[in-house]
Amino acid sequence: MCDEWTESDNAAFTVNRRQFAAIGASAAALAVVPGCMAGPAPASKAMKTVSRGVSIATPDGKADAFFVHPKAGKHPAVILWPDIAGLREAYRTMGTRLAAAGYAVLVVNQYYRSSPAPVLKDFAEWRTPEGQDKLKPMIAAITPAGTVRDAAAFVGWLDAQAEVDTARRIGSAGYCMGGPFTVRTALANPARVGAAASFHGANLVNDTPDSPHALLGRTRASYLFAIAQNDDARSPTDKDKLREAAAAAGRPAEIEVYPAQHGWCTIDAPVYDQPQAEKAWGRMLALFAGAL
Repeated sequence: MCDEWTESDNAAFTVNRRQFAAIGASAAALAVVPGCMAGPAPASKAMKTVSRGVSIATPDGKADAFFVHPKAGKHPAVILWPDIAGLREAYRTMGTRLAAAGYAVLVVNQYYRSSPAPVLKDFAEWRTPEGQDKLKPMIAAITPAGTVRDAAAFVGWLDAQAEVDTARRIGSAGYCMGGPFTVRTALANPARVGAAASFHGANLVNDTPDSPHALLGRTRASYLFAIAQNDDARSPTDKDKLREAAAAAGRPAEIEVYPAQHGWCTIDAPVYDQPQAEKAWGRMLALFAGAL
């Protein structure tokens, strides 16, 4: 997760304020047009999208979310779990880009038990003492079992939407703290969830029976684990344990350490790395194309 170690480590790699502002503005503009950056389909193939805010009943309350999908037709669904700073404009932009590639995307507010989104306006706010103090109790309110309950509710909601092609399986994508949530999504409904993509995912491997890597055998999904170089430096055996667990479970899994820092795929993160983010985006699209 984006803890004190990660933040202090990333500080050495952070671009200066002027560069980051320019990158963030261009990334946000380009992110909704697949093909403007290397990797995705040509911009001419991007679909027009429509979106709306939604409220989803879960066993723990009403979860607010952002639902975006191509303007016409039915499409495979994807549940998108944001990073630690939560559902905000950056993730609406990223969800819209994925929808333009042909998916019905539900970008969820993982903090709904505590507050509607946005909890923070951007990633920079998380890096402040005030932002971290605000999120600590909200993070504590999220449990592995609660995430599984949430994911089951989200799958059920998506299957009831006219824009979702229920003949196709559902995908999940998650960033930072949302990375392990993709595995728990696959666990929540193995028959429906066919793919999970984790980007700089946190705590994917631990010593508990509920560790995400230990759950792979109880799912029927194909996986992408895109690991940050500083996360790998901190826990160098995690990638090996993920590979071993996927092999033992018979689950297809692409596991790669990227030459980028934790948070590199999120467009408003100071360590956003466009070339490596585009590579990871392309691998996600390949995963979804083959598994959904």
